[in-house]
Amino acid sequence: MLNSIQTALAPYYLYIKFIHLFFVMIWGWSTAVAYSWYVKSAYIRWERNPDDPETIRRRNYAIEQFDKGVIFEHVAFPIVIVTGPLLWIITGYSLDNAWLLLKLLIVVLIFVPMEAVDYHLSHFGGNKAKLRLRGESERYEMAIRQHWSFLKISTPLVVVFVPLTIFLAVVKPVLW
Repeated sequence: MLNSIQTALAPYYLYIKFIHLFFVMIWGWSTAVAYSWYVKSAYIRWERNPDDPETIRRRNYAIEQFDKGVIFEHVAFPIVIVTGPLLWIITGYSLDNAWLLLKLLIVVLIFVPMEAVDYHLSHFGGNKAKLRLRGESERYEMAIRQHWSFLKISTPLVVVFVPLTIFLAVVKPVLW
């Protein structure tokens, strides 16, 4: 069965690889500018002056817009998760390749849980605009603080592990 899938997909390898890498780039960097220049600065400004109505408004607006912008990332990630295994099937690499094992461990242990939390914070129970529109001000404030805590933890992980996984996939270094 695996051989037939491999044979059927092999002619499309470069197309699948392009799609995979394109969506990895969208996923990995789609929120970098918004976080670095808008959300982070608005939140830090608010921390310095938490009672100022204008800084509260700007913080809230920035994080709500971030929730909207992250949709690109959250569409890209499932495409990456589907095309990655297709590439693995086509190439026939085994887990004896340390670079592949490390890459898969990063994806499964860091990226998948991180994205599950991120989906919740941006779209589901933690969606700030929905909470604001429902008049749930305490949950709204809690959601903003939770999202900020998440961003402080996840951003360094993305900065380190996205380039590392791309390096592992492209260079395929001998690790051990």
